[in-house]
Amino acid sequence: MKSRQNAFTLVELLVVIAIIGILVALLLPAVQAAREAARRSSCLNNLKQMGLATHNYLDTMNCIPPFSCLAPAGTTGTNWSLQARILPFLEQQNLQNLIDFNFSYSDVANAPNHALVTQMKVPMYNCPSETKSQPRLPTTPTGVTHFPLNYGGNLGDWFVFDPVRNQPGNGAFVINARLGAADYLDGLSNTLAFTEVKAYQPNVKPGAPSNLNEPIPATATAVTGYFGSAAISPNGHTEWVDGKVHETGVTATLAPNTKVLFSSGGKLYDVDLISKSESLANTVPTYAAVTARSYHPGIVQGGMMDGSVRTIANNIDLVIWRAIATRNGGEAVPTP
Repeated sequence: MKSRQNAFTLVELLVVIAIIGILVALLLPAVQAAREAARRSSCLNNLKQMGLATHNYLDTMNCIPPFSCLAPAGTTGTNWSLQARILPFLEQQNLQNLIDFNFSYSDVANAPNHALVTQMKVPMYNCPSETKSQPRLPTTPTGVTHFPLNYGGNLGDWFVFDPVRNQPGNGAFVINARLGAADYLDGLSNTLAFTEVKAYQPNVKPGAPSNLNEPIPATATAVTGYFGSAAISPNGHTEWVDGKVHETGVTATLAPNTKVLFSSGGKLYDVDLISKSESLANTVPTYAAVTARSYHPGIVQGGMMDGSVRTIANNIDLVIWRAIATRNGGEAVPTP
């Protein structure tokens, strides 16, 4: 009698492999969705902790932390960021102990430890979805290495600072001014504190607009009307220590994730606008369209001044978005 061996035929093997491939293809989106949900949750928790740190600062110092304190022209400067000031309330007291607020973060001659501080990654300031969470190396031998961040302090809807009158804007955080809880006439729960931004964000500083009382641009096209022949800088939001709007701030001029397109060198960029960097040496005001941007599809996440957090859709009504970015506009707006 002939012996008989049981085995799969080639066709059967191919069918099994095809079925396994289909199952993996069906499962992969679910795995990716679960990972994104976890990253989004971690990001929201970062914003929650920053909001609580702001409240703890208020309880301890009897004021809201300033966005930055600009030094008079001709001095070394002390424009450390809001994020640097709330470090002790994020369990980063040891890191803040390395900072001498009497000197600029770039002054390593008088404060050598600043070279260590600027390059430090503060996990709470980085979204897990960021694709460029990497140090920015110095461009000169005397420069310092910086580390980026993904959460900007809210500086209002457009106008940021006038150095002539030492006047700040209408955001949750301000420059060269001391605010208390009573200054938030719209209520802490109705005022945006922090929201997401992208590291290595391109920006332009065209020197325009240069006059006070400049109307808020209604569209991205209106923003690009100020650009002129300004050069692009690729390093926005790469210095968590720097108290300037293009590094550690955000404004609500445009809705979240709005693209502001600008062509340079044959390449198209999505950019931010800063009319002029904040400085007491200037004689013109600073305006900024620094847009909230996120890697989470269709949204940005934000923290309010009362410590609550929320998810904000890209299609939020622009009037509402600007309203929650102001602390004293007197608006009555629904929760986004």
